[in-house]
Amino acid sequence: MGLGDKIENAAEKASGKGKEAAGTATGDESLRTEGKTDQAKGDLKQAGEKVKDAFKKD
Repeated sequence: MGLGDKIENAAEKASGKGKEAAGTATGDESLRTEGKTDQAKGDLKQAGEKVKDAFKKD
């Protein structure tokens, strides 16, 4: 996993947490859901990169 990919995935996950918190604070269910979706995307991308790394090491 390249450093740039790690940073992008972490940023997407952090952004999602911020959106979720803002949505919860303001009662905006759409924003809260969008934040959860962004977090899930970041997690999936991280998992995919870890799988790639596992195969590169062999």
